Amino acid sequence: MRYGDAVEDEADVPEVESDDGLESWLRRRMPERGLRPRSSAVLELLISQPRRASFGSTGEIAQLAGVNVATVTRTAQALGFAGWPALQQELRARYLSSLSAPQVAEEHTSTGSAAADSVRRDFDSLALLKSRFDEAGITLVATAVATARRTVVIADGSYAAVGIAFAHNARLAGYDVHAVTGGDAELANQTAKMTADDVLIAISFWRLYASTVLAANEAHDRGARVFAITDAASPALAGAAEHVLMVPAEGVAFFPSLTAGVALVQAIVAQLAAVDPDRTSKSIEAAEAMWTRFDLLQRRPGLTTRKNQP
Repeated sequence: MRYGDAVEDEADVPEVESDDGLESWLRRRMPERGLRPRSSAVLELLISQPRRASFGSTGEIAQLAGVNVATVTRTAQALGFAGWPALQQELRARYLSSLSAPQVAEEHTSTGSAAADSVRRDFDSLALLKSRFDEAGITLVATAVATARRTVVIADGSYAAVGIAFAHNARLAGYDVHAVTGGDAELANQTAKMTADDVLIAISFWRLYASTVLAANEAHDRGARVFAITDAASPALAGAAEHVLMVPAEGVAFFPSLTAGVALVQAIVAQLAAVDPDRTSKSIEAAEAMWTRFDLLQRRPGLTTRKNQP
């Protein structure tokens, strides 16, 4: 895969810097006392060559910056990360978010099987999600949903699949959770109803929708509790969120992977169901009875005859 040859020129990569840009994000993470000269060299490399930094190994980064591998690790830690892999994950997510869909597709050009690459990438993302499992954050979100009057989940585009799964299963668990998956008018209407008794959960990967950021900030201003599920915490979104759950979402084509995102929201719903098991049990039983009443299922539980049993 073309994950960043050291010899490739980055001049063709557009650099649009803003308060939400990569350079601003990195410089904001600098400790008050500043960085040592060698760590400063690593930082400048990340800023000036984001493509190489996004896909290079620790050794490659050290060589390009003229330092040793230990310095790269110490720089990542000084910037608030556990180590280089954690920093690189968010750096790459931010770098890819600055590219158009065709440019992202070009980054992931493969000479092998695209399908196999996609499955491997999802396995890697799930392993990364597991290794950095934010149990405290998941419990916080589940508890907030359980105590809220209602919860609105914002998830647009392909991310809608993650939001719909979350809202559907949370409702089955007995809670008033609804997904807004398209249409600024509906999003505006739902945001206008937000109060301090409500929760808003914003789900967005790759490039953030402006409407998602606006809704999160409006909900926050109205006193609602706001949480974000994203692959690169935009200051514009993170500033409104009480807590941000980070999810690896890089795919192998022109679109992000939703696998880790779905796994995370399923974990939240599982934790939500454990908050009040009696409430969830009654809700599931009521739903099951109504499914039967509406004759929705081709095979009804409890109707298997003895001769059909294994």
